[in-house]
Amino acid sequence: MGMASASTTRKSPEPDINVTPLVDVCLVLLIIFMVIAPQMENGERCELPGVTAVDTNAKAKLDPITVTLGETGGLYLEKESVTLSTLEEKLRAIHETTGDRKVVLRGDAGLAYAKVRDVFELARRIGFAGVSLAVGSRANAGEAQNGKNENREN
Repeated sequence: MGMASASTTRKSPEPDINVTPLVDVCLVLLIIFMVIAPQMENGERCELPGVTAVDTNAKAKLDPITVTLGETGGLYLEKESVTLSTLEEKLRAIHETTGDRKVVLRGDAGLAYAKVRDVFELARRIGFAGVSLAVGSRANAGEAQNGKNENREN
């Protein structure tokens, strides 16, 4: 009798899922995307000036047109390198087809503001109603400016 009761109380093995390989794969993918994502920005990489008051109602109906002014003076429409006259032609063509799109102007913080103002005025003169300046947070801007000033002094 003792043997019969021992065989009936014996538990059958339950399937168990090992999640460690799944977590490892997810972490590797996360690291890959963290490395690649900054390189997928439009145009030349530039340090943006900072602001303290952020406009939370900045959602547009359509994707904005990104114009980038790099620290070296490079001018880019989305990811394509252009000159100022070519930029004007292309912006006019875009405005004629989709006039309600907005323009986002990304200018490096170390760039002379006159160059940024010229491109801003160009977009306004063409007729774009919404021309915005892309900025970073104030904390990051201060650190970036301090780093740039130290590099220039050396």
